[in-house]
Amino acid sequence: MHQEVRQDVPGRCPECGMKLVTAKERATAKHRDHHAAEAGPGKHAGHSLAMFARKFWVSLVLTIPVVLTSELAARILRVDLSAVPGVKLGAALLASIVFFYGGRVFLVGARREIEGRSPGMMTLIAIAILTAYVYSVAVTLTGRGEPLFWELTTLITVMLLGHWLEMRAVQGAQGALKELSKLLPDTAEVLRDGKTETVSLHQLRVEDRVLVRPGGKIPADGEVTDGTSDVNEALVTGESKPVPKRVGDAVIAGTANGDGALKVRVTKIGEHTFLAGVMRLVAEAQASKSRLQVLSDKAAFALTVIAVAAGLVTLVSWVAARGGVAFALERTVAVLVIACPHALGLAVPLVASISTTLAARSGLLVRQRLALETARTIDTVLFDKTGTLTKGEFGVEKVWAFQETSERDVLQLAASVDAHSEHVVAKAIVAEAQRRALALLDAANVTAIPGQGAKGTVGGQTVVVGGSGLLTGGERVPPEVEREVHAEQAKGRSLVFVRRGETLVGAIALGDVIREESRAAVRDLRALGIRVAMVTGDSEDVAVWVARELGVDEVFARVLPAGKTEKVKQLQQQGRRVAFVGDGVNDAPALTQADVGIAIGTGTNVAIESAGILLVRNDPRDVTKILHLSRATYRKMLENLFWATGYNVIALPLAAGVLAQQGILLQPAVSALLMSLSTVIVALNAVQLRRLKLV
Repeated sequence: MHQEVRQDVPGRCPECGMKLVTAKERATAKHRDHHAAEAGPGKHAGHSLAMFARKFWVSLVLTIPVVLTSELAARILRVDLSAVPGVKLGAALLASIVFFYGGRVFLVGARREIEGRSPGMMTLIAIAILTAYVYSVAVTLTGRGEPLFWELTTLITVMLLGHWLEMRAVQGAQGALKELSKLLPDTAEVLRDGKTETVSLHQLRVEDRVLVRPGGKIPADGEVTDGTSDVNEALVTGESKPVPKRVGDAVIAGTANGDGALKVRVTKIGEHTFLAGVMRLVAEAQASKSRLQVLSDKAAFALTVIAVAAGLVTLVSWVAARGGVAFALERTVAVLVIACPHALGLAVPLVASISTTLAARSGLLVRQRLALETARTIDTVLFDKTGTLTKGEFGVEKVWAFQETSERDVLQLAASVDAHSEHVVAKAIVAEAQRRALALLDAANVTAIPGQGAKGTVGGQTVVVGGSGLLTGGERVPPEVEREVHAEQAKGRSLVFVRRGETLVGAIALGDVIREESRAAVRDLRALGIRVAMVTGDSEDVAVWVARELGVDEVFARVLPAGKTEKVKQLQQQGRRVAFVGDGVNDAPALTQADVGIAIGTGTNVAIESAGILLVRNDPRDVTKILHLSRATYRKMLENLFWATGYNVIALPLAAGVLAQQGILLQPAVSALLMSLSTVIVALNAVQLRRLKLV
């Protein structure tokens, strides 16, 4: 229908939602070259919608006089113009204009469907109007029988109206993805030789420094080199709460800057940016097919075959019953029109398109539609612990002070020595001191003790920070806290002791920090009736403690990365439908084995091939969002399939004339109206999914 729509992979027309047909390579290239030279980008924006509106109004104006010359007008409106000289020839002329002007889009669409070996809606409409037109012209030239000009013109006019209304609904439904492409600014201010220069985005280069003014949009992925501000990253997180940005923080193209000015070093441009990755994944997901879509496509093709067969049977039956050729053709046309599978072909892909764009705007990147559809059947979610339920980084859990020393002093001494170390434990201690706003003391002669810790001189005394191996044997943990220390060790905590001179002044327990969001994630999943399991390479004690803290139902401990796949299989062999949630790198085999693989990670995980769904926010609570969206999407698909097929069950026999003896008939124009109405209902019902709140 829309010749300007071209893409490299099979899919649906973004204008009307119809299935795209295969084009000849040479014709495609020629067409692209023509539009590149003549139009440039964006020429056809809104063109098809306006074209259908124009064709509808012109056809409507020409249809009115044709209807006034018909037997219908004489019988109902008491307007009989049959005696007017040349009235039949005039009606034929006006009907011909409507046929070639208004009906041409259906004839061209049918030719493309046939060339693409995918006959469907356009083929049926073309057969119907071509049959009616050829018969009517033949009758007019021979003077034998009654032409079907008023049926022809009203049919084309109603079909144009239906497509116009339907396209408005479809374009509204697909607007979310188009909005992503509008997030980027048109230009960027580049800092060169101390001055700012405004350039278009395609002129940006990696390592350019750009100035982002307050309220402006960030033009490319990069790193803040100067300034502080709050950035609205709603396109990434699905939440509008601004994120503080300082020197060294990463920023994403298309996000909106707050009240502060930022200078940003460009690190990624064009197709390599996070936003481009999001759009690419959404496009791939929309081009992929779910089981229901495959079913609806097959049903639409089968309905086309059935419609043609039913039309032929109707024609032969009425001719054999001596109902008259004109009446038989009228019934045939009505059958062909009422059986058009457009609504059926649109029912599933339109819902899937909306759901993937809705997911993208909520921080859920759907790589495979099948994964989103399958998520509704999940009864067990298996989480990898480290980096998923926990932060995957050390944090200070508890500080003990001995010998009349305060916790602040213990942490301050340890951080002052560890400030010179790059060890993850040392960094965690320093970070905790900074969080508590403790000033670091001057530490001299700091040396690392490989595999054990570090020592240095603070305030004239030697301070040693490290594991129990650094203790000389004379130091003892006070009895009153000894039980607490052992309890923390049983949880898998790393213990760091702090000695000043010859005195043990304190100890610090560190561990992999549990995400606060993990508690809510497990609670919400269990509320949905989902069983939650956890797999980890940690010891049994650590695993059991984390599971108890979070309320996890089942635990697999001491599992190597290669063994995670076996745990997924083990659950599946028990008859469970498993979703595996991991970091997308070491967990790739398990993500692939699971019924639904969910990778949790930020922009670097966009390219993960093993997961069907990516969680941009690093937030395990988003797993619940996936289940809600999957269930809502499936429910909306079933509703649309009902609307798309239900009317056929009733209307098709009526169109064929089963109840003609009772005076109940569907005229071709009424059939067209019902078919168009069904399609519009399907489109509007799909649009309702956009109102879904993923919480």
